[in-house]
Amino acid sequence: QVQLVESGGGLVQAGGSLRLSCAASGRIFSVYDMRWFRQAPGKEREFVAAITWSGGNTNYADFVKGRFTISRDNAKNTVYLQMNSLKPEDTAVYYCNARRERGGIIYDYWGQGTQVTVSS
Repeated sequence: QVQLVESGGGLVQAGGSLRLSCAASGRIFSVYDMRWFRQAPGKEREFVAAITWSGGNTNYADFVKGRFTISRDNAKNTVYLQMNSLKPEDTAVYYCNARRERGGIIYDYWGQGTQVTVSS
């Protein structure tokens, strides 16, 4: 089991910045790929960004490229999402996800989410 706790959400004006954190406990954090998703009211959860277990590779949804940066500190068991140039359409609950595939089985763990609200 991996327990994930997000923090850092809040209310910010358009053009502002926030940094989300996701602290992990339980199983060895460093073997998990980490991802951020978000879900706006009335919409499906969507992928935002991902980082491999080593931090060597990252991937972003097109709508955040150039504005968001995902990073991780395995020594602190924490993954971050730096969000710059925020837009009202970035308003959503942001969720942290830990994923590992082993023996053909995918292990997925989710945090409880943190609310991000961007005012225009």
